[in-house]
Amino acid sequence: MSFLLLNNTELHAQVESDESALLEVQDGISISKDSLFLLNLRFRMQNRFGVQTFGGDDLGIDVIDARVRRLRLRLDGYVMNERLQYYIQLSFSRADQELDQSLVAQTVRDAILYYRFSPKFYVGMGQAKLPGNRQRVVSSGNLQFADRSLVNNELTIDRDFGFFAYWSNYTSLGKIKVKTALTTGEGRGSLPGNNGLAYTARFEWLPLGEFLGGGDYSEGDLVRESKPKLSLGAGINQNYRAQRVGGQLGLDLYEARDITTLMADAVLKYRGWALSSEWIGRNVDNPFTYNTDSSSIRLVYKGSGINNQLSYYWPNGHELALRYTYMQPSAEIAGFRRQTEELWMGWNRYLSGHRIKAQVFVRYRWLDGQMQTSHIGNHWATMLQVEFGI
Repeated sequence: MSFLLLNNTELHAQVESDESALLEVQDGISISKDSLFLLNLRFRMQNRFGVQTFGGDDLGIDVIDARVRRLRLRLDGYVMNERLQYYIQLSFSRADQELDQSLVAQTVRDAILYYRFSPKFYVGMGQAKLPGNRQRVVSSGNLQFADRSLVNNELTIDRDFGFFAYWSNYTSLGKIKVKTALTTGEGRGSLPGNNGLAYTARFEWLPLGEFLGGGDYSEGDLVRESKPKLSLGAGINQNYRAQRVGGQLGLDLYEARDITTLMADAVLKYRGWALSSEWIGRNVDNPFTYNTDSSSIRLVYKGSGINNQLSYYWPNGHELALRYTYMQPSAEIAGFRRQTEELWMGWNRYLSGHRIKAQVFVRYRWLDGQMQTSHIGNHWATMLQVEFGI
């Protein structure tokens, strides 16, 4: 039996894409027994303090956001055979447990078994992130900003339970990745539901070769790629008879709906510069559902959005990042959801890559295409967040 405590010394030693177990980690705690058993154990936390103003021209404090945003424990490794791998992630903060939307704490984020047939092909069964939009699959520990974009928050397909398959290969045109899933469509910790299932497929093309350290699933160019690297992705999720307002997320609908989500994204990195963009569109025939006496409405967000991020990382560990987000609801739900735009500016100080970092942000949100600070509903926000983990 061996017990090792390893300390990460390279920025690109480990990237969590949440699509397979990480066996060769450079940090955390590793416990192994010959070639029969391996357990990698890591934790991370995100502590934040932020404020939001009453309006664009009224800088009085309306909301204070002071909390442990994320506190997680991750375990992965293999049992009996290196091909038979497992990945478990538990969450302990309120937001991570979906207590903002439910009375039931969802402690289990990921619990999945994988069998790796070869370095190019592996399958899994359990609860995990769907192969959806890139920013959702990027670990929250590898984000440039405190949270994912509004586009992701409203339109992502998130986690689900079912069967997963991943294949990749090198071709004369670059590296190709194909990711698929057949799942319940009901999200984390769901009870037995109706006979509707969700089908997900994603395709990725890396025409200039692989990113160093899996950097296509880590925001910012912390390794300062010496050659340009590009990844293009597209995907679709068809969720039949979905029972929640966000498909796999949110409150329960009063009636089941068939939801189609389309996704496209790209990331480009070179010498400290990182540019990423993603678009998500959601369609549903009838977005409205009503309770028995029609006194309450719950709707599916029908519409689309785009998120763009640009950043530069200096060799001394400092990074400047910008984000622009645009959300456009469909005409059907325009009376319930408004066109929303956001501009973020952030400064990051990385002490040990994404594992230990300090982040400061300023955000301005405006509605209905009216950017002037006097428009009702517009407001400012600022936040300090510290991430610490092993």
